[in-house]
Amino acid sequence: MATVAPPVFAIDDFLSSEREKDLFRFSTAGSVDDGKSTLIGRLLYDTQSVYEDQVRSIEGKGTTAPGQIDFALLTDGLRAEREQGITIDVAYRYFSTAKRKFIIADTPGHEQYTRNMATGASTADATVVLLDASKGVLIQSRRHAYIASLLKVRHVLVAVNKMDLIGYDESAFRSIELEFQSVLNQIALDTGNPVEVTFVPVSALVGDNIVHRSTAMPWYDGPSLLELLESLPSSLDVRDKPFRFPVQRVVRPDHTFRGFAGQIASGTIRPGDIVSALPSGRSAKVARIVTWDGDLAEAHAPLSVTLTLDRELDISRGDLIASAEAPAAIVKSFRAALVWMDHRPLERNRRYLLKHTSHTVPALVSTLEYRTDIATLSREPAATLEMNGIGVVTIQLLRPIAIDTYAENRSTGACILIDPQTNSTVAAGMFTGDLTDTAGSLSVQELGPITPEERAARRGHHGAAIELSGPADAIDAIERSLFASGAVTTRIDTASLDPDTLAIVVESNVRSGILVLVTSLHDSNRLTVGTGQQTLNLDADDLDEVVASVHDLLARTGVLIVIGKVDAQ
Repeated sequence: MATVAPPVFAIDDFLSSEREKDLFRFSTAGSVDDGKSTLIGRLLYDTQSVYEDQVRSIEGKGTTAPGQIDFALLTDGLRAEREQGITIDVAYRYFSTAKRKFIIADTPGHEQYTRNMATGASTADATVVLLDASKGVLIQSRRHAYIASLLKVRHVLVAVNKMDLIGYDESAFRSIELEFQSVLNQIALDTGNPVEVTFVPVSALVGDNIVHRSTAMPWYDGPSLLELLESLPSSLDVRDKPFRFPVQRVVRPDHTFRGFAGQIASGTIRPGDIVSALPSGRSAKVARIVTWDGDLAEAHAPLSVTLTLDRELDISRGDLIASAEAPAAIVKSFRAALVWMDHRPLERNRRYLLKHTSHTVPALVSTLEYRTDIATLSREPAATLEMNGIGVVTIQLLRPIAIDTYAENRSTGACILIDPQTNSTVAAGMFTGDLTDTAGSLSVQELGPITPEERAARRGHHGAAIELSGPADAIDAIERSLFASGAVTTRIDTASLDPDTLAIVVESNVRSGILVLVTSLHDSNRLTVGTGQQTLNLDADDLDEVVASVHDLLARTGVLIVIGKVDAQ
């Protein structure tokens, strides 16, 4: 009897087929205990994307019934997550099917970890929002759906989970579907980003409608969750959008080569295309597209390349090389939707650092237009944003940058705010509205000497002498806080110069727009701070209070420029 030879496995054919698959990113969202980690674990298990030893390591553990596997243990990797039965950090998982490769961002459900959900959704093509069929639509589910819409995640798959616990009741599913569809419609009206939504009844624990269609719900004849994920189009294909290339590094290995390295954020580029360097506004033609493997005749997002131009332009890290036919807007003031991520609330007119693509610039939040109440989706006046708060603000910059609206370009339309004192990310921002407040082209500058006003506008402060008498650690803390906020400072000890020379040096630095710290050290716990006609006497043991009091004094006396208020000097 003839035998059939098994097919020969060819590694080259396998790798070629894998390379041809497109990559699809999606995130999970929902409230606590809705079953996000269980759903992801079931998805990995049923697509045979976990090793046998991983499955054996979790058998008999977790909170499920005897003989059942707690699939959440496949994704909750931190010890605290396993102990508490919750997701704390964003867990990225990778798997593939015959049709597509996937990256999953399993995000937390707890309200205190909402910022992690925003991080996971920021690069997603789709979001899977889980609802517990026995609980219905909760506030946290609304919050995550709102953030997904705000981040322009177009495809939302609503998985109504734990259908087995309610006897696979169709009426309960339809009621949740009707209610959440209304919520999504309200969210789309508020954010301006409509979503395409599909509802799927599932049971992550049992496996109903996750990978395979279920026979337990004959009233549902739609596709399974995996079938939907395999069929959705990618929303991150931006090759047809205007060309945007944030410069990450100037490459100059020798005097014969000068190129600009970075990753293409959107669009397609070819040698001979005319581009503009922003914010200067000067134009040139692309001479070469250089890569390690040789020059390219064409490059598109998201390739990382080095561009050379046919003429010398002053371009540095943080500049944006853009299409000359469709350039980005150059702004120093704009509206943005913020998701606040820090324990310390938003402070208007406090100095932050705005990170946009590869550029960092000092910034102030001058106005808070409104805060969104997630429970009612209404806009309400507010004085601040607290952790996980969402609102629309006006941001003022000390230097112009080139941006797009977030609706036009997710890469050049987004930013983060950084606390310069702690270097922590305090907010994620999306540029909204009409970018009409342009700074104009900076290619033509006024002639003549730089004025004190121009120096102050660039640095955010006027030149001034600040007399400090007290312990070294308090004076160090003051100088460090001014330095972190972007101020230009110098420090002179009164004992180092005779009085006449000291006065000349201080006056020269003040005229140059520098903050001069004139220090006199002693071991007392009292600190004296003087500028102009005002003097403070402070307890040097409380350094936080010392720093806050000095910054308040400099703002009141007009040394520090507070955008939105009348300049005092």
